[in-house]
Amino acid sequence: MTTTDSNPASVEVDPSGRFAGTGTRGTRILGSMTVVAMVWLVAFGLGFSPADRDQDEAVRIMYVHVPTIWVAYMSFVVTAVASGFYLFGRSKALGWDRLAGASAEIGTIFVAATLVVGSLWGRLTWGVFWQWDARLTTTALLFVTYIGYLAVRRLGGSHQQRARRSAVVGLLAVLLIPLVHWSVRLWRSLHQEATVLDTDGDIDMDGLMLFSLFVGVVAFTLFYIWLVLHRTRVMAMEDMMDDRGLDLALASRRAEVVPTQKLEEN
Repeated sequence: MTTTDSNPASVEVDPSGRFAGTGTRGTRILGSMTVVAMVWLVAFGLGFSPADRDQDEAVRIMYVHVPTIWVAYMSFVVTAVASGFYLFGRSKALGWDRLAGASAEIGTIFVAATLVVGSLWGRLTWGVFWQWDARLTTTALLFVTYIGYLAVRRLGGSHQQRARRSAVVGLLAVLLIPLVHWSVRLWRSLHQEATVLDTDGDIDMDGLMLFSLFVGVVAFTLFYIWLVLHRTRVMAMEDMMDDRGLDLALASRRAEVVPTQKLEEN
């Protein structure tokens, strides 16, 4: 290989040299746990959890809306941490860059899900799908910012160049998360303040509703981890294929040069 640090141990290759896939025993167990947690969430979110006094049945959207933005925040923090390890670490291992990129991709998807689910909830509670509210606007800005991060990753250059420039953007983009989280208090907002992660520590929520929300956070976190494991391995495969193509191109070029040199000698 010419541009990757090593062949990742998590990427399986069969004896013929073809990639065998990204699944392992660990990911299959994790996938099963995710399915069980999701079924548990559906049972509690739609069945056992009570309706809200003010929002009635519409409150059940919370069990998806809150976990998706939680996973998005976590994804972007992981992207920033992995970017920092690559940028300031001694080894400059591309595994950190792949982790950063995979986590950002998944986080962007979850932000999009948050905006879609939130608009449905807004339609039921506010009467409209969208308001240029502080929380909604900053969340949309967060989504656009990470779309830009993913676009930066697609620019040309070597794997190391991709890793360096995206690491810088990843470290800067994560600074938007506090702005999004505190936007409800910084500006006048239609969006309610934090129910669980409130600064006064008072959780004004029914016990079964709180438990259902906790199940949702666990289920979506497991789903995130499962997706990250598979996506990082796919990205490792893509890098390996790029390197193989480069190696083949260099070998072909050398093969063209040798006959030319022999003709000149003759």
